[in-house]
Amino acid sequence: MILSSVRHWECPNCKMTDVTTKPVANRYHACAGLSGVMAPLVPAGQKVKVTANEREDYIGKEMVQLAPNGRPVMSIVTERPDGSNDVMVFAPSATGNGDAT
Repeated sequence: MILSSVRHWECPNCKMTDVTTKPVANRYHACAGLSGVMAPLVPAGQKVKVTANEREDYIGKEMVQLAPNGRPVMSIVTERPDGSNDVMVFAPSATGNGDAT
């Protein structure tokens, strides 16, 4: 008996689709519906909501994730009808100048 591992993926915010033949946990793409932010594809046929949340606090000199449109992105949230969710958080990066004083 041969088991097929073909899996169909889609994006709820744009027209992107994909098909994989090897087991993979996640698929990501630059989503046109979310201003080009890297967002997950979801298994085809699932009714999920994928949103990009802009950073709402003061940025200052912090190094933050920017969308291709130049806006700062705080997180990508995937919400499912059963109440479960996934969150991909883009925390600011720490910087230093190498000066020990």
